[in-house]
Amino acid sequence: MENASASTSNPVPDSVANALMSIHPRYNSFHQHNAFPAGATVGSLGARYEQHTDSPGMASNHQNGLSTGNGGNTTVQPAATSVINLSNSSDVVIGPMTQYQGSVTIYQYMDATVEASRIANGYNNQNKLMPSNTEAGLKHERLIIYSVICLLIIAGLLLLFYVIYMTYPVGDKIINKEIFFEDDSYSKTIPNLGNGHMVIDRNNWGAQQGVHGPYELTHPIPYVLITHIGVHSENCSDVHVCSIKMRTLQDAAIAERSLHDIPSNFYIGGDGNVYVGRGWDTANAYANMSLAICFMGDYGRYEPNDLQLSALEHLMTYGEQHDLLTKDYKIVAHGQTRSTRSPGIKLYEKITKLSRWYPCGRPGYDPCGVEIGLPAVWNQEYPKATTATLSLSSNITQTV
Repeated sequence: MENASASTSNPVPDSVANALMSIHPRYNSFHQHNAFPAGATVGSLGARYEQHTDSPGMASNHQNGLSTGNGGNTTVQPAATSVINLSNSSDVVIGPMTQYQGSVTIYQYMDATVEASRIANGYNNQNKLMPSNTEAGLKHERLIIYSVICLLIIAGLLLLFYVIYMTYPVGDKIINKEIFFEDDSYSKTIPNLGNGHMVIDRNNWGAQQGVHGPYELTHPIPYVLITHIGVHSENCSDVHVCSIKMRTLQDAAIAERSLHDIPSNFYIGGDGNVYVGRGWDTANAYANMSLAICFMGDYGRYEPNDLQLSALEHLMTYGEQHDLLTKDYKIVAHGQTRSTRSPGIKLYEKITKLSRWYPCGRPGYDPCGVEIGLPAVWNQEYPKATTATLSLSSNITQTV
C-alpha cells in the first residue's frame, strides 16, 4: 500500500507564506524549532515530523490511524489498512483515541493559510468593512462619490424648477400691452398707464355721487397746470391711504370752499398711481383750456418721488397719443398763474427741468395763457361766488 506521506499538493505561494510569517509568529517559531519539513505542504496530513523530549508536547497520539511510540522521539506514520478479529475481549476501542499529558498547543495551519491568502489579495477579516486600496477599490469609491454629487445636483435642479413653477402665474394668458382707459376693459378692472401706474377711478376711491364741475373741458388742451395739496401734507403710500385723502379733499372743497367738486382733474399719489378728480372732460377750478394735475403732498417740505414723476410722464403721453392734449402743450406751475407757493419749491425745481415746461408768468414773460384768451390770474372758481355776483352774471347773460 502506498504511504500517505507520498501524496502532496502544490506548494504554498510565496506571497501567502510571507503573509503567514508576518501575522502568525507562532507558525514561524514552530517551523524553526520543530524541524517542519521545508518542502512539505502546510496542510498535508501525511507530513512527518519529530518531537524531542526537551520540548513539551504530546506523550502519546492515536488519531486518524497515526501511531505514537514511548521513546525519545515520536514518529508519525500514516495508518495502514488492517483486519482485526476479536473474541471474548473487553475494553476494546476501535477508531481514533487520543490521550494528552501536559500542556497542549494547537496550531491551525489551514486557517492561517486562508488568512494569509486573503491578506496577500488585499482583504482581511479585520478590515473587511474598509475599502480596498487597490485600483478597483479606488474606482468603486470614486463612482460612489460621483453618484452622490449627481444626485445632489439633480435634487437642487428639481427644487429650483419647482420654485420657478410655483412663482410663475398660471391661468389667464399674460398680455404684455399697456391699457389706456380702454372702453372694452372688463367691468370693475383698473386701467393701467404702463410701468405699474394704475388709474384709480372716482368710484374706486369713493367720490361723492352726483357732483361735478360746472364747465366742460374742450379738447385738445394747450396747458398742463401742476399744483400740490400743501398744508404740511405728507405723501400717501398706498391706495387705501390715498383714497382716504381724496375723499377728504373733495369734502373740504365742497363744504369749506363752496366748489362744485374736487378742484383738479387728476391727482398723483406717493404710491405712483393716478387718481381721477374731474377727469378729462370737465374743466378744473383754476382755468378752462388747462389740465390741472395735483401732487398729493406738501412739496415745500418733502421731495416728490420718482414714481410720481414717472406717473406724470405716462399720463401726459396718454393725453398726447389720444389727442386730448395739443402736440405742443405747455407745462406750467401753479405759482406762475397766481400768487401762491404751490406747487412747492422742491416740486417746482423738478418741473422746470421738464422738456415741456414753459416760463410764462415769470419776470420778463407774458402771463400764462394770454395768447388764447385766458385771464392773467387763474382762479376760475375762486373766491366764493356771492349772490350779487351770480345776479350780475345772470343780467349780463340776459342782455347778451
